[in-house]
Amino acid sequence: MEGGNSPNLQLQQLPLATAAVSVQPHTDSFSYKENLIGALLAIFGHLVISIALNLQKYSHIRLAGSKDPRAYFKTKTWWCGLFLLVLGELGVFSSYAFAPLSLIVPLSAVSVIASAIIGIIFIKEKWKPKDFLRRYVLSFVGCGLAIVGTYLLITFGPNSHEKMTGENITRHLVSWPFLLYMLVEIIVFCLLLYFYKEKNANYIVVILLLVALLGSMTVVTVKAVAGMIVVSIQGNLQLDYPIFYIMLVCMIATAIFQATFLAQASQLYDSSQIASISYILSTTVAITAGATFYLDFTGEDVLHICMFALGCLIAFLGVFLITRNRKRSVPFEPYISMDAMPGMQNMHDKGIAVQPDLKASFSYGALENNDNMPEIYTPATLPIVQEQHGSKGISAPPYRVLEHSKKE
Repeated sequence: MEGGNSPNLQLQQLPLATAAVSVQPHTDSFSYKENLIGALLAIFGHLVISIALNLQKYSHIRLAGSKDPRAYFKTKTWWCGLFLLVLGELGVFSSYAFAPLSLIVPLSAVSVIASAIIGIIFIKEKWKPKDFLRRYVLSFVGCGLAIVGTYLLITFGPNSHEKMTGENITRHLVSWPFLLYMLVEIIVFCLLLYFYKEKNANYIVVILLLVALLGSMTVVTVKAVAGMIVVSIQGNLQLDYPIFYIMLVCMIATAIFQATFLAQASQLYDSSQIASISYILSTTVAITAGATFYLDFTGEDVLHICMFALGCLIAFLGVFLITRNRKRSVPFEPYISMDAMPGMQNMHDKGIAVQPDLKASFSYGALENNDNMPEIYTPATLPIVQEQHGSKGISAPPYRVLEHSKKE
């Protein structure tokens, strides 16, 4: 009897199991809720990071413009900025545990929007309304486009969710799409590094492509580490898997090298160019890495993918317009180029410097004297060529300043 009833029991349990799997409204609503939580955490984190960086910059500027002998790390403003910076980074870090990687990465445009708004609000120059609108029209248009792009990203972002367990991450790590992607990325990275180091190809696209390739691995590992920590907090311990520590080491290493290349780029190019190009390249490469490693767009229809791509393009255009309107930094020129003045004789013809190198002169701005130290106070001899008003063949001797002795 028992043996005859067991097949019936198994047949009766199969529809229940399939019905349990086919119930998707609750999982869909929960996944959209996770997307919203992750997006809000990312937006909050980027806003706080932008405020923190501006606070620290304000602290440096205020100390530089005052006679306060304190260092910047002894001010409350700088420490407040540091606290907000850590808080914002924690918000962005935790957002990767809830929402897909391809949704979180483009939301870094919020930081550019916030920086532009803060710069406009706290600007110290006074402008007339017409001049103000004409000067910042690109910033306003860029902010509007970036906000529209962010809305499309959140609305049509990928909705794939899975538990970040050690088994799932290991399975993704050894999958053939990701291995092929890693092979291509390593080859491209080595070629770019060769041209950058050996051929001195210091182009901004080359440097920022290196940053983007490293950044894609950073965000992949950040999502893995953050997801495993959240799963461990929920009760399923994942910290005893070796893959967790492998991902943690890769995250730290790629972040350090990424910061190194960014520092080199900031020494060669303007920050506005770096912000726009880095955002476009890093977002594109990171979305590709997330779609390859975590399969973010699996099961998404064509409409959602196209609208998500449109949101990315609109956000790219908005960030480009915001950064393009930033004021270019003009290098400080303390000395006047004498030969650029009309009607003045060039004073560099015979190697006589206009501004001395403070070798033997104690007078700032004085002409360098080529005499010995005892004669340092004697005026320098200036060759002045008289203008020729007559025929071109007649050459007039140059006038010379008479040298007076100290007794006179």
